Amino acid sequence: MKRIIVAIDGLSSCGKSTLAKSLAKSLHYAYLDSGAMYRAVTLYFLENNIDYENPEAVADALQHIEIHFERIDGQNRTFLNGRDVEHDIREMSVNDHVSPVSALSAVRRAMVAQQQAMGKRRQIVSDGRDIGTVVFPDAELKIYLLADADVRTSRRHLELASKGIDGEWEDIQRNLLERDRIDSSRADSPLRKADDAVVIDNTLLSEEQQLEKALELARIKLQE
Repeated sequence: MKRIIVAIDGLSSCGKSTLAKSLAKSLHYAYLDSGAMYRAVTLYFLENNIDYENPEAVADALQHIEIHFERIDGQNRTFLNGRDVEHDIREMSVNDHVSPVSALSAVRRAMVAQQQAMGKRRQIVSDGRDIGTVVFPDAELKIYLLADADVRTSRRHLELASKGIDGEWEDIQRNLLERDRIDSSRADSPLRKADDAVVIDNTLLSEEQQLEKALELARIKLQE
């Protein structure tokens, strides 16, 4: 059986993780949550009072960060230095800092190296903002997700509420749009659509419809 890498990129809260998890399950592939890795780094910086505008402090901190994933009770869990931080990395405090932290070249190099090591065996579905352009430029299938800003805000609001995290609608949209701006304009591996990526606008799609579109694209690649 042919083994491929599926790279899913797109703006904040447009359903990248939802699609990636479902697609990985359907294909019996591993799911690499790149966004969670940057959130874990951000959490470490916040908890340890790391000044992420200080290159030396950042470089030193990165030497003490180890991230891995485990599937527990059917759910993908993120571990930071052996500690389950899946809930902590979704807090608004992390949301407010994750874009500037993930824009740092040193952070991106460290995380990309870890991601590429995980992908050597292929059979991976990964989502993020530079997966198809930087992390896995040779991925057989690249998908770029789009969705309306109001729809993305509503989805994010519901996601936070489901985790017991309060968030004002206006604050959430402001955060999303600012993250879009930072991610798209950063100097190191900015968010952009890979030339060979397939665009899926899921504004009016259900999760099931989105998954079926992606599965059909994957089936074609697996048969090539």
